Amino acid sequence: MDIRTEKPEDLTAVREVNMTAFGRANEANLVDRLRGIRSTFSFVAVQSDRIVGQVFFSPVTLVENCSRELSILGLGPVAVLPNYQRQGIGTLLIQHGLQECVRSGFHAVVVLGCPDFYSRFGFIPASRKNLRCEYEVPDEAFMVLELESGALDNCSSTVKYRSEFSICD
Repeated sequence: MDIRTEKPEDLTAVREVNMTAFGRANEANLVDRLRGIRSTFSFVAVQSDRIVGQVFFSPVTLVENCSRELSILGLGPVAVLPNYQRQGIGTLLIQHGLQECVRSGFHAVVVLGCPDFYSRFGFIPASRKNLRCEYEVPDEAFMVLELESGALDNCSSTVKYRSEFSICD
């Protein structure tokens, strides 16, 4: 299994992974809309020269001011072809992506997802760091991971996703 940065020639395969994994086009369309925006990251899992998974990170903003300027990313979507699920590929993609986020100097990552899954990577409910999601979501499903210890100290804000998330498919 090879985890690497998405290449231009991967676009069709990445779209197919997202459509197949989610059984609809919404996530694939979102990735297409976000791709190429500054500070986005897309990593793919390749097995036997076939793309079998993908993870995407995109910038989010804090509506209210914090005590310092922060660079924060949103994690998602994460997609793995059904025949390759439950083999640790999603975990490898997320771990690789988070390492790259640290190397790139980001302060934190937020995610909207299953608490049992994302807590394995160190994500905690964002409310424990005084962050709220702009969308109506269960408190435990909106999580954050500080990539720099204490980055979110003295911060109380609403996290706003890019406008591309608001487009209905």
